Amino acid sequence: MTSEQNKTFDLSASFKAYDVRGIVGETITAEIVEAVGAAFIDVLGLEGETVLVGGDMRPSSPEFSQAFANGAATRGANVQLLDLISTDELYYACGALNAAGATFTASHNPAAYNGIKMSKAGAQPISSESGLKEIQTLAEQYLNTGIIPAAATRGEIGVHDVLKDYSEYLRKLVDLSGSRPLKIVVDAGNGMAGLTTPAVLGDKLLPALPFEIVPLYFELDGSFPNHPANPLEPENLRDLQAAVVKHGADIGLAFDGDADRCFVIDEKGEPVSPSAITGMVARREIARAQAAGEETPVIIHNLLTSKAVPELVAKDGGRAVRTRVGHSFIKAVMAEEGAVFGGEHSAHFYFRDFWNADTGMLAAMHVLAALGEQDGPLSELGRQYEPYVSSGEINSEIEDKAGAVERVRIDFQTEDIDIDHMDGSTFTAKDGSWWFNLRPSNTEPFLRLNAEAKDQATMEKIRDRVLALVRA
Repeated sequence: MTSEQNKTFDLSASFKAYDVRGIVGETITAEIVEAVGAAFIDVLGLEGETVLVGGDMRPSSPEFSQAFANGAATRGANVQLLDLISTDELYYACGALNAAGATFTASHNPAAYNGIKMSKAGAQPISSESGLKEIQTLAEQYLNTGIIPAAATRGEIGVHDVLKDYSEYLRKLVDLSGSRPLKIVVDAGNGMAGLTTPAVLGDKLLPALPFEIVPLYFELDGSFPNHPANPLEPENLRDLQAAVVKHGADIGLAFDGDADRCFVIDEKGEPVSPSAITGMVARREIARAQAAGEETPVIIHNLLTSKAVPELVAKDGGRAVRTRVGHSFIKAVMAEEGAVFGGEHSAHFYFRDFWNADTGMLAAMHVLAALGEQDGPLSELGRQYEPYVSSGEINSEIEDKAGAVERVRIDFQTEDIDIDHMDGSTFTAKDGSWWFNLRPSNTEPFLRLNAEAKDQATMEKIRDRVLALVRA
């Protein structure tokens, strides 16, 4: 029988634009993972090379890591199992060891899910444009023939723990030893920050820093018994907000399940926006690059971050570059521009010194350094980076997204505005008093609105006017 007649496997439901994600036992199984591991080696030409494989705390991650390793070894790669890791630990390992790798995680998705984030050597991203589609096609072929052909020499499988090296590397990038004493509440959400926080910010592996850490949900548990590990949703921050106030802490940090994103809470229990964090870190990275002789350091921001970010970058002598939303766009532009830092409204933060990859922990360390080197509270420090009022992201469920955007365009056409279509449609008042973006979701029937204005009243007026038109 030809593979076509026998074709039963179609992995398109789990292969996304930047990673693999599926429901365990249904769209992602050990059999599928083994075939993906083999295809990963073939598509990237890694026979005879070393490949790194780890996973998060989800119950299926160890079995899947082993299955991927088996597929990779069958095709002749030598595998180093990294065991339990955060996603930014994988990026660290792929960068520091200059090896390709994969980690099993479904980030902030519910407990029934798992997935694979893959990376080329040097922590270069893999997307559907740069190998993921080919990996899917070849994995389907292996599954449908029922055979993964063995390479001439089977690869070996060993173990390599990178947690201490990762922790030391981050501490070299941001020296926190001279900080004033800080009390920090960290909500790991039962995710991987429960492992990385004691290693990087605590004294588990390295000398103690002047921090008192109050742990919240540090037990690694992929069933997420306390709340989903998705700090983008306000209800998932409530326990952290209450704990910061209760303990009289200086700051609260919330990480998502695989710990590549970090959200910040001030001493009053109020969120500090990811745009403000982008501005705060950008200021530090511009100063550091200038001190090293770089004339005009480049900062990347996506088009939904506050306009305070490019204004601050220009004021500090940097150059701001605006991009589309999505980590593959940011990483590509980071590399093209030689940018020192990049930030997104979704709390993904990217660093040149971290192979242009995103790391929530390094961003958190910059915020701690900024807070610890002065005496004022975080609410005051954060305020200087948030001069404008934002709506946050508002979803409208609507089938005819293009028709809704056209209604808005017609209504605003007599006003003194600029419209650009870099990513969705961004409407900007020429007097600088407001802007908003309408962006269709690629995967859901949603039109997403983000608006920002010079004051609350203007923001609400624009927000309500646009929503009325969209939902008409």
